[in-house]
Amino acid sequence: MFLVVLNLGITFALFLWAPRAKIPTRPDGTTGHVWAHGTILEGLKALPRWWIVFSGSMFALAFLYLYLYPGFGNHKGSLGWTSHGQLQQEVAANDAKLAPLMERFRLYPVEKLAGDPDALAMGKVLFEDNCAACHQRSAKGNVALGAPDLADNDWLYGGSGSDITTSIHDGRSGVMPPWASLGADNVKNLAQYVLSLSGAPHDAAKAAAGQPMFATCAACHGAEGKGNPALGAPNLTDRIWLHGGSVADIEKTIGDGRQGHMPAWSPRLSDDQIHVIAAYVYQLSHPVNEPRQ
Repeated sequence: MFLVVLNLGITFALFLWAPRAKIPTRPDGTTGHVWAHGTILEGLKALPRWWIVFSGSMFALAFLYLYLYPGFGNHKGSLGWTSHGQLQQEVAANDAKLAPLMERFRLYPVEKLAGDPDALAMGKVLFEDNCAACHQRSAKGNVALGAPDLADNDWLYGGSGSDITTSIHDGRSGVMPPWASLGADNVKNLAQYVLSLSGAPHDAAKAAAGQPMFATCAACHGAEGKGNPALGAPNLTDRIWLHGGSVADIEKTIGDGRQGHMPAWSPRLSDDQIHVIAAYVYQLSHPVNEPRQ
């Protein structure tokens, strides 16, 4: 409040004083200040009336603003305006516009809603606002974060509309335990066997040596390495890697383990918004001309 008074007070005082200030001038109307060896003289003219009127109106608006809106100490403003109140009004107005659309979206399961252009347009915006930080705007995922590609139809916890909705609503937490206790050589052999499951280039001798140890991994990934959506254990046979598919990446995954966390979005997003995002994500991994269920 002190700064507001000081700023307005000084500038208003200068505004009132400046037009009346007496500045000595010569008979020719100049002030005596010269440049370029006397070829340029400083003249003196009164401020134009439009400038004075315009500046005065700005001061009037400033005082009126401080009367109408909060900004002067504890004064709440005569209009009773608050930023929270305006936000609530705008959210309510937006919800009123969206209500008929959301009501229509609720009639369809995710798989069918994924063919609705209006739902996809809304889902894209919601996805970019909430999910793109980890999965990228393209939804191609991020190996550094362990965020899966959502456009390849390879799913850790299932790719049905219900599965995707649950992942968004409740979140997911995956843990790959570390197996460094097997020994460095065994970890290397096991990594080569994992590479062999997807037909990737590998050392056949090391892969054969690592095959017996895969029985420990089969409890989650299955005997054939096809994964288990109930546990979030990835398929190891499709050359799609959550944390990278190089030899070094796989050895690190086996030796050190991995932890992944998909936060629950139910505290932030409504069920209707989650339903729309699930439809958008479902559409990303299914061709447009594919029949919807």
